[in-house]
Amino acid sequence: MLKCRTVWKKLAPLARTSSTLCRQNVRKAGLNNGRIPTHVPTAHMSSGLPGGGGDNLKYALLVGAASIAGVAYAYLTMKGDQQRYQARITELSSRSQKAAAKESVTPIQPEPPAVETTETEATTEPKPETAPSSQEPSPPASDTEAVATSETTELPPAVGITPASLKLPSHAPYLLIGGGTASFAAARSIRARDPGAKVLIVTDEPDLPYMRPPLSKELWFSDDPSVTETLRFKQWNGKERSIYFQPPSFYINPEELDSVENGGVAVLTGKKVIHMDVRGNKVKLDDDTEISYDKCLIATGGVPRNLQVIERAGEEVMMRTTLFRKIEDFRSLDKVSRDVKSITIIGGGFLGSELACALGRRSTESDLEVIQMFPEKGNMGKVLPEYLSNWTTEKVKKEGVKVISEALVKSVTCNDDKLEIHLKDGRLVKTDHIVTAVGLEPNVDLAKSGGLEVDSDFGGYRVNAELQARSNIWVAGDAACFYDIRLGRRRVEHHDHAVVSGRLAGENMTGANKPYWHQSMFWSDLGPDVGYEAIGIVDSSLPTVGVFAKATAKDTPKAATEESGTGIRSESETEDTATSAVASVTPAPVVENKDDYGKGVIFYLRDKVVVGIILWNVFNRMPVARKIIKDGEEHADLNEVAKLFNIHED
Repeated sequence: MLKCRTVWKKLAPLARTSSTLCRQNVRKAGLNNGRIPTHVPTAHMSSGLPGGGGDNLKYALLVGAASIAGVAYAYLTMKGDQQRYQARITELSSRSQKAAAKESVTPIQPEPPAVETTETEATTEPKPETAPSSQEPSPPASDTEAVATSETTELPPAVGITPASLKLPSHAPYLLIGGGTASFAAARSIRARDPGAKVLIVTDEPDLPYMRPPLSKELWFSDDPSVTETLRFKQWNGKERSIYFQPPSFYINPEELDSVENGGVAVLTGKKVIHMDVRGNKVKLDDDTEISYDKCLIATGGVPRNLQVIERAGEEVMMRTTLFRKIEDFRSLDKVSRDVKSITIIGGGFLGSELACALGRRSTESDLEVIQMFPEKGNMGKVLPEYLSNWTTEKVKKEGVKVISEALVKSVTCNDDKLEIHLKDGRLVKTDHIVTAVGLEPNVDLAKSGGLEVDSDFGGYRVNAELQARSNIWVAGDAACFYDIRLGRRRVEHHDHAVVSGRLAGENMTGANKPYWHQSMFWSDLGPDVGYEAIGIVDSSLPTVGVFAKATAKDTPKAATEESGTGIRSESETEDTATSAVASVTPAPVVENKDDYGKGVIFYLRDKVVVGIILWNVFNRMPVARKIIKDGEEHADLNEVAKLFNIHED
């Protein structure tokens, strides 16, 4: 049918031309007849038509020639089309064979469509992946498991900003703003539920998505002098991996997003979204490029806070101050620590204490002086009860750190090539470099242009239980202020929460409509020998009950990762909530030194109900803690509850 239509299109002009010639000849004959004299000769018999036999013969010859030419032309056209069709089929067959041969020589890591739900969970070692569940979102157990295998064989992603000449896609069905853990988890979740999805991640960083915890933990303990370039490290269990979730071969080029048949994940690096048009479903980048979307996720994280006294101190002081957050901050501080003689860390929380221990251990190999100062009485003073905070401070001091507690900074000046930190109580601290680790400010720059609500108490974009801010806009990670059905409205700044919330947002962007029910955990290591994991609301201002036992050689982060085979502990600690817990029957031993908090469980209470739990050098028990908080019951004797964690077993 298609061939007949094509032939007719080509023969139609010939037919029209023949018809036109006939009409013209008829008119000519009429004019000639008009010139015939009025005297008409006597009629005579003739076998031809009126108008003359010569003209009739011409018409017959013309029509016959046109018909013969049309038939010949149709035959040649059909034969040529058949030859071209056969050549096209041969070309396509050879092209597919070449592509298959190329893939067999240089295999690219495939992206399994039905497996990606579990890949949104932070892991380090490959495990069998499962299809996404249609039930409630199970906590992440393998977000980066599939990464480890490929990471051990491929070079780290090349760092660089997307070229300005790159043809950017004008539309992305799924647009993810921010290139951190939450965005990556969402992308994998979207692809798990919609294997053909086209996902575009836009990040103002020059790097592909990576995990942040190793920047203040394992990377500092690497023996590799080129660690700042490779960004590979050995976990406490001795296994090596990269901080990148996936190698470059996992992603597609942004310019190919529109044309790729089976979809994929593209990352647009070095670009910042500066404006949101919610009604028009589009965003504007800092280079005035506009990208429209169907569904959008905001996972912009946050920016490190700084002290106002440092910001007012002038450019020279600011140039010698590090706000630690990104890969470039790790590289910069690593170089500084090798070039200067003194570094002062301001802040006694998770990040400040981790960096203090990391740099303190490095100081034992050089003459570097490491100072840590904070306004609390001890390390982690806002989280740990006072007795445990003091014990932790002594541990930090043994790592080679000079700790200055109850320190409030009044001003910072630069004199004689030294930074002078003046405290409000009159003390003076001289140093070469400052690292401020005083918290994170959620990035809500798009709230005004997007008409999005910002929570006045906790900060961040206010979202519902499905992490939705508007009809087609979701928020995940540090920037999301969500409603916890057990603990109320919260905003959490930890890796595990970024994994779980990003995964859930991705599921809901593809129509899952699931509420956020998971209690995310967080962890911190003060070196390979002291570590803790926490869940819920852990605030030192709440009443606490601590139950401790004598530690053994296996009660360390290093031993725990060796046993579980994972390095990022949320990979193994965020599996399903424990359905039942069996208390240990081993009697509690008598602790000879009550000031030696080797391992234990700290319960945080609100209205006699446990709302937070810290597992101190106790590992692989987080599902039990999650169940206790989920149940929300009052407990008459928390010593009995502590037995559920088997802390008295050797």
